[in-house]
Amino acid sequence: MSEETATENTLSHVADLKDPALYNNRELSLLDFQYRVFEEAKDEANPLLERLKFLSIVGSNLDEFYMVRIGGLKKQVASGTTDLSIDGQTPTEILLAVREGANALMKEAHEYLLSTMIPELSAAGIQILNYSDLTDSQKEEVTRKYKRTIFPVLTPLAVDPSHPFPHISNLSLNLAVTVKDELGGERFARVKVPRPIDRLMSVISEPWTTSVDGSIRRIFSFVWVEEVIAANLQSLFPGMKVEAAYPFRVTRNADMTIQELEADDLLETMEQGVRQRRLGSVLRLTVNADMPDHVLKILIENMGAGEEDVVVVNGPLGLESLMDAASGIDRFDLKYSPFIPFTPLRLKPETRDGDFFKAVRTQNHLVHHPYDSFSPVIEFLEAAASDPNVLAIKMTLYRVGPQSPIVSALMKARENGKQVAVLVELKARFDEASNIGWARILEREGVHVIYGLIGLKTHSKIALVIRKEAGYIRRYVHLSTGNYNSITAHVYEDLGFFTVDPKIGEDVSDLFNFLTGYSEKRNYQKLLVAPINLRKRFTELIHREIEHQKSGREAYLIFKTNALTDEKMIRLLYEASQAGVKIDLLVRGICCLKPGIPGLSENIRIISIVSRFLEHSRIYYFGNGGNEEIYLGSADLMPRNLNRRVEVLFPIQDREYVRYLRDIVLESYLRDSVKARYLTKEGNYMRPEPVDNTLSVQEKLLNVRADWLEEEKAHPWELF
Repeated sequence: MSEETATENTLSHVADLKDPALYNNRELSLLDFQYRVFEEAKDEANPLLERLKFLSIVGSNLDEFYMVRIGGLKKQVASGTTDLSIDGQTPTEILLAVREGANALMKEAHEYLLSTMIPELSAAGIQILNYSDLTDSQKEEVTRKYKRTIFPVLTPLAVDPSHPFPHISNLSLNLAVTVKDELGGERFARVKVPRPIDRLMSVISEPWTTSVDGSIRRIFSFVWVEEVIAANLQSLFPGMKVEAAYPFRVTRNADMTIQELEADDLLETMEQGVRQRRLGSVLRLTVNADMPDHVLKILIENMGAGEEDVVVVNGPLGLESLMDAASGIDRFDLKYSPFIPFTPLRLKPETRDGDFFKAVRTQNHLVHHPYDSFSPVIEFLEAAASDPNVLAIKMTLYRVGPQSPIVSALMKARENGKQVAVLVELKARFDEASNIGWARILEREGVHVIYGLIGLKTHSKIALVIRKEAGYIRRYVHLSTGNYNSITAHVYEDLGFFTVDPKIGEDVSDLFNFLTGYSEKRNYQKLLVAPINLRKRFTELIHREIEHQKSGREAYLIFKTNALTDEKMIRLLYEASQAGVKIDLLVRGICCLKPGIPGLSENIRIISIVSRFLEHSRIYYFGNGGNEEIYLGSADLMPRNLNRRVEVLFPIQDREYVRYLRDIVLESYLRDSVKARYLTKEGNYMRPEPVDNTLSVQEKLLNVRADWLEEEKAHPWELF
């Protein structure tokens, strides 16, 4: 009997749903997701510069993985924590496994850049050169640029008895420099590569060339800026002889723990936490193989790193910096085809007579970004800021991005005398500094700013506009699965909903009273709110599906979520599968559930989609005996979302939107044969078998918008 068959037979008769063998490890599952992103970088069906972007995303994702996941595990090990994971492993066991996996992926990604990506870019007319490859005229050019734009901002820091080893900041790229004085004594210094400077410096090249198809195209040439600095180090050390320079990069622990109960001022506490993050313990020291042992020893000893923290890779350090180059090169033939986001005719300014509130009063509106434009969301808040009948605006802000038109609208509303209350979540990981800045700006404008709740992170996305109409008050509500960020709205897949539904409006008012005051309201009419009633109601809905199945009625669950790690929810889904309920789970990232185990989860199918747009929406579909119900919202099925965050799921009850979400959106995800990966019971992700009629869900939804646009042109009156 094979090991696989033995495992299957063991699991198929498991009665204890708490058995660790029934679950995938959370950290290793997250690492699997990074491999799926890497697959997109290697997929030649993707345009070349888009593949370079995916490679950059692998780099930035691994940075975060080290800073948060490995950082958290190291803290657990150091504190002596022995709690077992969902799959029965200790923190020490998990740390060893994920460090090995993350290091292997990092090395493989760097190797792919050197062996495959750079040669393919060169063949396409984009040269990423080493300094040694430059011609004499190119070296003269980059030297001039170096003297003009780089040399003035460099600060060499010596290391000797009178010069202590400098602090090496998180994710910084540095040069370990060895020099000799006139007596031949060797000295050590560190030179930091300044962050504001482009990682790839453009250099002159043959301006045009004839490509293989006979067309004339421009040649782009670049050189790594750290190599330019290394070649010109003598200017920093006059009177000394520069022996060598070795690049190194540091990743520090960024897993901040905020002691909120002891913090008198959460804003000040978060500011201190952001500063401390730069000083976190070293988790990864990345170097090249040519760094001598004695130089590496200096770095390890002075930064308190361990030998196990050293990762040796080939080529340039820090793949995340490739994103700027991939985005900035004007080679549109090597990028995804551009598209114009769709705006439903009912929401266009020219067809609603400039009255956004009339359009929302007339009917509810579902918008699906990035296929649908984010402009209506901005216009909604801008209209509220200017409308004399609007009395108040209340919002939650999680990640808004730089130069936010949303924040501008809120400040304009305050200038116009509206009451504006905004919950700015300061604990949004890696956006803390940005959110602190926005909070300060909003406060200066007189906006009522709330920083969140003690012990809870506010992750829900809600905007409430209160308007006086004909002697009474009407609530206009926008709910979303994604952030109020006009930049990421172009690349994140999310759903938004405009409504004047009185019950939803009352629920949202009650929720803001909970967020801004001392409300302990537990019963909501339509919204599912974590940590108040979401878990309880979700449990009831799954049990209801089990009862439908047992009674011979239609039972079906389709959940689209970013992560599934909550053990209680997984056990519920196992129970539903055992009862015969058909379950399709669209889980982009972490998934701790094992599908396809006979007698346990053979009715569960798990699909992950990684493609052009980041899948971000959460859609929860319940067959409900033929009386379908769909909830959208911000909550993943993770303990943190259900227990420690303020999350909201909201119902979609308009028939046309239920049909769109079920028959077009979810059905297209389930039929994707291009970007889908299916999770096996062994924990591997497999591509589906080739089919004649291939379907990519994201291409499908772009094509749907193109069809709608043609329909609007032909029959605009049918939309009113």
